[in-house]
Amino acid sequence: MHPSVILQELSPYARVSTAVVPFVTAIILRLVFGKNKVTRLLLSVSTTWFAINVLMAPYSTGMQEDLAHIGSIFH
Repeated sequence: MHPSVILQELSPYARVSTAVVPFVTAIILRLVFGKNKVTRLLLSVSTTWFAINVLMAPYSTGMQEDLAHIGSIFH
């Protein structure tokens, strides 16, 4: 099974949590341990991961279907 198939099968809440949890964890670790090389690296990687997830979300199949149906809500 290809990893992209696994990500497509996740619920919307699971997708959001896979983007948010690493970022929040990195912030908490930075608050607990202060500024050091490891926490800076973790924060940079988690911020990049979050940005990629946010930027790629509109291109997912489920999101495209939701965006196509959103017009019917307002009519």
